[in-house]
Amino acid sequence: MDKLLIEGGVALHGEVTISGAKNSALPILASSLLSDETMEIANVPHLHDVTTTIELLGRMGLSIVVDEKMNVEINSSGISSFFAPYELVKTMRSSILVLGPLLARYGVAEVSLPGGCAIGARPVNLHLQGLKAMGAEIKVEGGYIKAKAKRLRGAEINLDVVTVTGTENLLMAATLADGQTKIHNAAREPEVVDLANCLIKMGAIIEGAGTDTITIEGVSDLKGTSYQILPDRIETGTFLAAIAMTRGKAKLKKTNPDILDAILSKFKEAGCRIATGSDWVELDMSNGDLNAVNIRTAPYPGFPTDMQAQFTALNCVSNGTSFVTESVFENRFMHILELQRMGAILKLEGNTVIIEGKNRLTGAPLMATDLRASASLVLAALAADGTTEVERIYHIDRGYETIEEKLSKLGARIRRMPGRIKS
Repeated sequence: MDKLLIEGGVALHGEVTISGAKNSALPILASSLLSDETMEIANVPHLHDVTTTIELLGRMGLSIVVDEKMNVEINSSGISSFFAPYELVKTMRSSILVLGPLLARYGVAEVSLPGGCAIGARPVNLHLQGLKAMGAEIKVEGGYIKAKAKRLRGAEINLDVVTVTGTENLLMAATLADGQTKIHNAAREPEVVDLANCLIKMGAIIEGAGTDTITIEGVSDLKGTSYQILPDRIETGTFLAAIAMTRGKAKLKKTNPDILDAILSKFKEAGCRIATGSDWVELDMSNGDLNAVNIRTAPYPGFPTDMQAQFTALNCVSNGTSFVTESVFENRFMHILELQRMGAILKLEGNTVIIEGKNRLTGAPLMATDLRASASLVLAALAADGTTEVERIYHIDRGYETIEEKLSKLGARIRRMPGRIKS
């Protein structure tokens, strides 16, 4: 199992290209199940979760061709299985996204209850309740969701809490349902809009994506299409945090500032100088003091939970005392103990961490616990004095494409090495 070896204290400078959004790529790959025509998907990030999804679809019998640029051509006309096994699903919660498309198109699905990062319960009951409202018969046995339906029918679905994957699963299922479906309290994330735009190109009739009510008129079939995944806003925010924390100046290309408002406003509040264009963002922290900022996570358009750990790390090396409150997931502060090993001054009280900023952290051996927590440890290491080893970086590979190569392009002293811990 690999680890990252990082020598801190180097200000990041230069330019780097942002990858496609993982959280768009996964549902859009799953949407290929809704048509027997070929899908051509571009700007797909080369990530462990993406290759797991492609393997899962391949196991089902889909024809998949991936070129050297990670453009994916996929066709479901030869599908031979409607089964998602535990061995693939256990590492990736978003694998449940095949449930809605399989049920809508083929009337049957057997999907393992999902795994993924240990950052809270994230129950799938909202997915199942919505599909039941659309006429599906569902039971959970032996760790598997077993579902069937002759044809799903339109329904009024009221989600108790905002759920991105739940919204996406029900949105895909509704495209082939009989009649109209309305999803109330729907997730408004840009990745949900990206999926909706792809489905519309396939012939779906969808209104309201990006608002809290999405209306879908079911159609009898969908066609293939070509679609390009939107840029990854969380990768963008993570690299901006790395530049800020190392007091550098760098430009991120092929990103989308229009979906970064909540993140960019916090960087500005911290004292960073931000410049943007149609597809780029530049952050300059080469002259000036980094100020701590208070954070409260919330569903989009609020501050994203996927950037909480990174800003917790940023506040550790900023001037002042700050409060970071996690309101989306109940167990997303596992990076706190590791940051304390580097000399960070933090105190956890319920769902809020109180941070007393200081000028420098000190390198230490660290253990990654989940995807975004792993990223926060890499950021802290870049800003720390001395050398840091980050073990169990398979978490990072689930959400960041060649992170060490991209950071190296900005001048970071970082390299991947074989780790001591056996998988």
